[in-house]
Amino acid sequence: MRILGIDPGYGIVGFGLIELKGLDWTMVDCGVIETEAGLEFPQRLEQIYEDLKLLVKEFKPDLVAIEEIFFMQNVSTGIEVSEARGVILLALTQAGLPIYEYAPNEVKASITGYGQADKIQMQNMVQTYLNLSRRPQPDDAADALAIALTCGFQVVQV
Repeated sequence: MRILGIDPGYGIVGFGLIELKGLDWTMVDCGVIETEAGLEFPQRLEQIYEDLKLLVKEFKPDLVAIEEIFFMQNVSTGIEVSEARGVILLALTQAGLPIYEYAPNEVKASITGYGQADKIQMQNMVQTYLNLSRRPQPDDAADALAIALTCGFQVVQV
């Protein structure tokens, strides 16, 4: 069982792939899709779409977990992230993958037991769950691994 976790954005999209081996989850890979700030927004969306299609083709996940949008103070940034998330969902749907969606506080509660956990607490727990030698980096990739783990804990019967 392989789960691809996605932390949506338009400047940086985090991804993390985990795999069930026996009774344990292991990290296969993690990283980010980055778009250049100078590109027109439609070209940034196209890059996310194309890069995500390549990731799915390379990793061959069984299902995908993606974080729901949480609006902070900047609504215009939230709208752009929502548009990028729509492109991500389109690429995943076209690939025929089951998609599970999780709110940020749901991911935090699943990973740490506390829905208001900070980044370091989250990264420490992801490191522990995946038996990594160090905390996963960058933050967006670590978040994507946490999203994938949340899905694994809730959807896959071990």
